Amino acid sequence: MSTHDQESRDQASYVASCPECDVDLRTETPNEIVAFYRRHYRVTGHEVQIEHAQPEIDTDVTGDGLKDVVGQLQDQYENGVPFGVVAAVMSERGQSIGETLDEIHEVRMTGSLYEPQDDHLGAF
Repeated sequence: MSTHDQESRDQASYVASCPECDVDLRTETPNEIVAFYRRHYRVTGHEVQIEHAQPEIDTDVTGDGLKDVVGQLQDQYENGVPFGVVAAVMSERGQSIGETLDEIHEVRMTGSLYEPQDDHLGAF
């Protein structure tokens, strides 16, 4: 990786890429990573990976499970934890964006999580 590429990554809070297509997205908005994943996967079938994420969170997230992660973060967000922040934290635990979105759906169906607004989560 060149110094310029590293500087670009350092400047963006969130960076996601598709290694198969060599395309990426650099953004300050966590849910743009999720939108990028959805569009790219729908068109190509390729998984997008989070390369770099620096979510603005005030606490160390110690939970490993999705519900625990959302529960620990929900007090920091007025209208729910953005999916992109959840995906970034779960990525640190070895879970892909696609796996995280699938798990969000599964856990929401059990009633343990809810969506106070589109693409944001709260835990009961």
